[in-house]
Amino acid sequence: MLLITVVKLHPFLSLMLGSAVLGAVATMPPGDIVTSFTTGFGSTTGSVGVLIALGAMIGKILEESGGANKIVATLVGKVGPNGLPWMMAAIAAILGLPLFFEVGVVLLVPVVILVARRTGLSVMKVGIPALAGLSVLHGLVPPHPGPLTAIGLLGADLGRTLLYGILIAIPTVVLAGPVLATFVDRWVPKHVAALPGGGSAAGSAAVGSGGAGGSGDPQGFDELDAPLEPGRRRVGFGSAIVAITLPVLLMLVDAITKLLVTDEESGIRKVVDVFGTPVVALLIAVIFCYFRLGLASGMTRMQVSDSFGASLPGIAGIILIVAAGGGFKQTLVDAGVGDVIKDWATGVNLSVLLLGWLVAVLIRLGTGSATVATITAAGIVGPLASTLTTSHLALLVLAIGCGSLFFSHVNDAGFWLVKEYFGLTVGETIKSWSVMETVISVVGFALVMALSVVV
Repeated sequence: MLLITVVKLHPFLSLMLGSAVLGAVATMPPGDIVTSFTTGFGSTTGSVGVLIALGAMIGKILEESGGANKIVATLVGKVGPNGLPWMMAAIAAILGLPLFFEVGVVLLVPVVILVARRTGLSVMKVGIPALAGLSVLHGLVPPHPGPLTAIGLLGADLGRTLLYGILIAIPTVVLAGPVLATFVDRWVPKHVAALPGGGSAAGSAAVGSGGAGGSGDPQGFDELDAPLEPGRRRVGFGSAIVAITLPVLLMLVDAITKLLVTDEESGIRKVVDVFGTPVVALLIAVIFCYFRLGLASGMTRMQVSDSFGASLPGIAGIILIVAAGGGFKQTLVDAGVGDVIKDWATGVNLSVLLLGWLVAVLIRLGTGSATVATITAAGIVGPLASTLTTSHLALLVLAIGCGSLFFSHVNDAGFWLVKEYFGLTVGETIKSWSVMETVISVVGFALVMALSVVV
């Protein structure tokens, strides 16, 4: 945390050096320190890196084929002004499944500005639900890097974590999105006219020529479909939805089958296990995207291949940070630090779920990175995982994920992204974005604890 916040060193190098210092303090032989780190690094890359890459490919082709715009244009046009905050939360949650948070923000902000201009609603009334949907999915639901890494480090069941994560995500998005937006609208009254350029630049980025503003007329949002290039075709709404939800549905079917069919030698159980394996589920979705989003939209095979390839450079840093977190975790375990924490937590009779949430909160406040908070907290509380049932182990992943979203402030890149896109001051960003993130963290963790009583 000191290297990241004070020295401003990249998290990848900070985690490597932190592992070295940890091993030295624990008097581990130098060779063992290197072995521990590289072992953890390699195992994490193998289990998580492939999934991150496949997820990035789906998100990229969804964006470049026009599938994301098609989803937004179709759903936004279905409701009136009063229903738009709820619909924006739903859209963000749908798009948040395959898209990284930053990509989702860039994609949805022009839509938020357009919707606010066309309906007369405030920016916060529409924007907070969209941000909540993206943030909750980013922190709690695989195949995002944070939850995936925590699942791998803790040895949790992915299907069960996904099932519980969706159950917790829905009410959390509702409370931190449309419900909270009503209050944020009073604290930060921001309308399109108050934005730099009256919001016209952001709106035109999505719709080209735009349209009449402030009419309250929810029609005409088909303009969200960007103008087509010569030879290109619009993808179908159904194809775009299937591309996003297919891997999640396959993993959910696997999780439900495991709960209902206890015989591991059952034929249906074996088949579902294969298709519900995350790497297989995501690969199937990528192949579907190749044909139904790529080629079906008029892209050539080379253009589809280039689109998939363009998604990879941007995630290289994420994969390295995640893998270094795995190396740090393995060093924690081999140095015996985990046993010390385990003995201490047992002695003070502290809930493992609460401990995981608190550790993630502290690292989030210190480093500003939700991903670093998730993987480091998972490594620290990992030795306690052996004391938990399968269900509570899945809930530990979600508790850590909730803690990693707590109170985003000036050391978080997401804070500045939201500030600049919505034309807010630092104070306004704290009263809107930071408050929203804290509500997500607290409400999500409360739901995790409530669910722990019944599973």
